[in-house]
Amino acid sequence: MNSARLVWRKSSFSGSESNCVEVASLGDGRFAIRNSNFPSAGYLAYDRAGLAAFVAAIKAGALTSRA
Repeated sequence: MNSARLVWRKSSFSGSESNCVEVASLGDGRFAIRNSNFPSAGYLAYDRAGLAAFVAAIKAGALTSRA
């Protein structure tokens, strides 16, 4: 789906820092997530179970920056 057609909203957890995450409904029960600093880089799509697993992995520290 073309991300320009999606209605994006900023995560309330992003705060005023530059680490902003945006989410949009894909309309088929899935969610799109993107980095608002680089919206042209695309997005990740998850269903509810996938999104829950993704968030759990982040909270557990399983996904860390390689920068």
